[in-house]
Amino acid sequence: MPGSETDLDRKPKWQPRFPGSGRLKGKVAIVTGGDSGIGRATAVLFAREGAKVAIAYLEESEDAQITAKAIKKEGSEVLLHESDLGCPDSCKLLVDRVIDKWGRLDVLVNNAGEQHPDEDITDITVEQLQRTFQTNIFSMFYLTQAARPHLKKGAAIVNCTSVTMYKGAGLLLDYSATKGAITAFTRSLSEQLVGDGIRVNGVAPGPIWTPLNPMGGQPPEKMDDFGEDTPMGRPGEPNEVAPAFLFLACEDSSYMSGQVLHPNGGIIVNG
Repeated sequence: MPGSETDLDRKPKWQPRFPGSGRLKGKVAIVTGGDSGIGRATAVLFAREGAKVAIAYLEESEDAQITAKAIKKEGSEVLLHESDLGCPDSCKLLVDRVIDKWGRLDVLVNNAGEQHPDEDITDITVEQLQRTFQTNIFSMFYLTQAARPHLKKGAAIVNCTSVTMYKGAGLLLDYSATKGAITAFTRSLSEQLVGDGIRVNGVAPGPIWTPLNPMGGQPPEKMDDFGEDTPMGRPGEPNEVAPAFLFLACEDSSYMSGQVLHPNGGIIVNG
């Protein structure tokens, strides 16, 4: 998990759709899960807007190289970090590498995640439960802890939660639980950091066409009509989600903290 984007027959649309306007000029950002999907779309969009970008990924090196090439094509700089962010030492090493290379950190995007479908709660193994929480929420604590000493006034943290936190998902019980934790983490961390001028917000995507779902995140029989139950009748594309991350990372959202945006195809949720 989450699988390789290069192996998908139908490629997700991740390319930025509009010219940049310098909204992250001079900034340095970390995007976890930046090798593919929403992470790739966000990383490349940040580069178009002037940011230098470090992308962290588990093991999908070919995907990561494609992202790196796209970032360089935007005229920016990139740092690749292959590791398991469920390990605190890996998170500290990532931040240390960013500071050593660029001397600052302005934006942290906690996007990396994994999911495993199960029909019944008794099917969820101890190993799967612990691994899902380790990847999806523990990594956010570890990386934010490592980044905190370097985040100054004006910095932004954007966490990826999910529509499943708001509407539930019977097949994704442990995954949905981690996304509930991420939303609570986002709101509580905002309360802790807002006085220091650091904003913390979240994005809760609906069904998005990324490697996560077709490569084991959903049962194969669910993929033929994936996303068609949304009001818009289709799954979203990564480049339809990345602008939400950009908005929350830049000064356009300077009066927002502790909030969640919902690019989910028109699904009505509360919160």
